[in-house]
Amino acid sequence: MGKMNAVVHFEMPAKDKKRMTDFYSSVFNWKSEQLGPEMGNYVVVQTTEKDASGFPSEPGKINGGFAEKSANFQSTRVVIAVDDIYEAMKKVTAAGGKVLGGQKRGEPDEIPGIGLYVLIVDTEGNHVGMLQPEGMMKNS
Repeated sequence: MGKMNAVVHFEMPAKDKKRMTDFYSSVFNWKSEQLGPEMGNYVVVQTTEKDASGFPSEPGKINGGFAEKSANFQSTRVVIAVDDIYEAMKKVTAAGGKVLGGQKRGEPDEIPGIGLYVLIVDTEGNHVGMLQPEGMMKNS
């Protein structure tokens, strides 16, 4: 059995991202950063302290984000880190799941400074993100 792939991020859909950001800030003291249209107006959410590299400073803790609620994004989903996103996509299909992909159907998106990201659907219909963090980029 190979190494386990960890959950490294969560994403939550929002009809009103400002209202959602205000809620989590006032209730849980989470910090947020609104990104621009080039990043889909995504809201990066900090739930725990970060180290110098921008990652959570304590093992087992994760940060997340809020994105526009849509037909394909109705419930909270997790993002799992993988070493080779193309190999992981093949494994998803072989195990009975589906690769939805990113902007280009079936292909991962490159998120500047973050890595390669693709959306999959597991055998139970759950949408899950897969991320190959930058610095682990492999050619397909």
